[in-house]
Amino acid sequence: MGAHARALTEEKEPIQPKKKSSGFGKWAGGIAFTFFIAFLGFLLAKAPGFDHVGQLASAIVIAVLYRNILGYPEMFRSGITFSSKKLLRFAIILYGLKLNIGTVLSDGLGLMVKDAGVIIFAILLTVWLARLLKADKNISLLVGVGTGVCGAAAIAAIAPIIKSKDEETAIGVGIIALVGTIFAIIYTVLRPILPMTDIQYGIWSGISLHEIAHVALAAAPGGQDALAIGLLAKLGRVFLLVPLCFIFMYIMKNKNGGENNAKIEFPWFLIGFIIMSVIGSYVLGTHIPVSDGFMNGVASLTTWCLTAAMVGLGLNVSLRDLRTKALKPLIAMGITSIALSIIAYFIA
Repeated sequence: MGAHARALTEEKEPIQPKKKSSGFGKWAGGIAFTFFIAFLGFLLAKAPGFDHVGQLASAIVIAVLYRNILGYPEMFRSGITFSSKKLLRFAIILYGLKLNIGTVLSDGLGLMVKDAGVIIFAILLTVWLARLLKADKNISLLVGVGTGVCGAAAIAAIAPIIKSKDEETAIGVGIIALVGTIFAIIYTVLRPILPMTDIQYGIWSGISLHEIAHVALAAAPGGQDALAIGLLAKLGRVFLLVPLCFIFMYIMKNKNGGENNAKIEFPWFLIGFIIMSVIGSYVLGTHIPVSDGFMNGVASLTTWCLTAAMVGLGLNVSLRDLRTKALKPLIAMGITSIALSIIAYFIA
């Protein structure tokens, strides 16, 4: 009877509803964990020095240190993966609200020609320098795109198309945040001594700096006109992110004689990005009145989701790999950023 009872127990064991809830708990716990690290990054960004770096880069630093000191939190892997994949795409979709298509097309067409030149120059020079330095190809391409377009958002959009690993994406975002912040501070220091009008200074900042936040940081000392034209120039680069993604899709599909055709997934989140851009440009505020508080709330949600996603990516970074993979792409991007700033200065 004892053996029979044990057999009955063993037969019932596969039906374990608690495991399901436990799986959900680990998934939810992983998402909460990434937002907790994002919150720590938010607090760290208030500290002197880190206030120029920003929440996103601060959170990545904390995530990388956590991984390399305490190890990867395996029990939360499903939730962390959700943050680094799904929340990342959701953040890019929301990011589309920042792009006012009407303003770019009506006032920024001339700037967009310069923006297109900046993007082509930044990507090609970074990739060429990476080859000379024998740097990691994926990381170098990501930082080249981030330098040319719009920093972390551009890297996040291109990464799945070129099949970048999570750690490569995180390293690329970290490099962009570091170099972009340094350049933005240098711009503010140089502003009083440069023989440029406010408008010229704003254009220079907008067509050469990495993130929208970097443009805002650098252009603000030039006054409202400099800030407005700088952000307009930057929005032109954001606008060009969509066609750039499709160009990379075409390149990847035709790489090696078309062998990779079946491996490239269509980046549906870009459709969401376009839809949100259209809504933000032609619906919200025009047909549907919205307050500044609402738009600020959406911007905050975008930042938090993007930060949580980057935490998920940062948890995959090994410092040993960082030493071996990051230095050469950093050098390539640094040289490209200097060259881009000099050229942009003369065409602003």
